[in-house]
Amino acid sequence: MAWEFNNSAPIYQQLMEQIKLNIISEVYSVGEKLPSVRDMASEAAVNPNTMQKALTELEKTGLVYSQRTAGRFITEDREMIKNAQTNLAKEQIEKFLLSMKNIGFTEKETISMIEKVAKEMN
Repeated sequence: MAWEFNNSAPIYQQLMEQIKLNIISEVYSVGEKLPSVRDMASEAAVNPNTMQKALTELEKTGLVYSQRTAGRFITEDREMIKNAQTNLAKEQIEKFLLSMKNIGFTEKETISMIEKVAKEMN
């Protein structure tokens, strides 16, 4: 997986978002064991402590859980993953609608444009 970072947020938050995206897009399967902190940190080219913080914060959301001495795993709660997916989609739609409003489109014009582009894509 390609890790990408920018200056918009702390690295651990960006790690969290990328791991979360990999969970909801099924790059990581339900119940799958995650690579070790060191392996993930090495792959992302970040400090292991930064990756540890990201994973600890993800544990607080419930998307990831730890089993003592066995490592970290993706939740087996499909409903939780679906909710995370829905929430992320809602956030993206809200950002998009705000951007469209900022460039002068009404809600109706935006919906019309979405429908037009969707038809062109099919």
